[in-house]
Amino acid sequence: MEVSRFDMVLRRIATVLSVVILTLTLIAATTGILLSFYYEPAAGRAYLSLKMITEQVDYGWLFRKAHDIAGNLVIAIALIQIVVMFLHRQMRKSWLTAWISGIFFTLSAMGLSWTAMILSWDQVGFWRFNIELGTIESIPFVGHLLRDIITGGGVISTLTVQHLYTIHSYVISVAAIILAVIHLVSIFWQEKQPKLTSENPDSQDSVYQGS
Repeated sequence: MEVSRFDMVLRRIATVLSVVILTLTLIAATTGILLSFYYEPAAGRAYLSLKMITEQVDYGWLFRKAHDIAGNLVIAIALIQIVVMFLHRQMRKSWLTAWISGIFFTLSAMGLSWTAMILSWDQVGFWRFNIELGTIESIPFVGHLLRDIITGGGVISTLTVQHLYTIHSYVISVAAIILAVIHLVSIFWQEKQPKLTSENPDSQDSVYQGS
């Protein structure tokens, strides 16, 4: 009974974390859309537009802060979710969707953070991104090609900002929302399993097998 109770507690934690993940993802997406009304994806202009949003747009500072906090916090929560699922020892086929969506969501959240480095066009982001490009360029065979694709010609410029803005806003963000929804639905489905199997004592052992 103690094992079953521990199992249920971890499932409930996983459910709560999946709700938090989707909530933070929607907050980041919503504030990102609001910021995009004033943001200019161009070298030099990007920094000035963000400064204008912070200082002149009503509640612009709040939207920008919420976007940054939600984007960074969701990475930490997603990593905690993976740890909880690992402690839960859910390696069964019924948890495959939750595992795949959780892992790919975490990668997507990290990808959003990475693509946002250069979007502010400040000194910290610029030099950090330049270092990251050096790491990418050191990849055998495809490093130079990847650098050219990302930067749009090998040099960090307006085209680089536009490329990463497009990837950040229209590709990875959409993928992150879809993965967060899939992860939440799969976790909810697992949350209901004890209720379904409690009516069938013969299946109870199969539910907690390996727990």
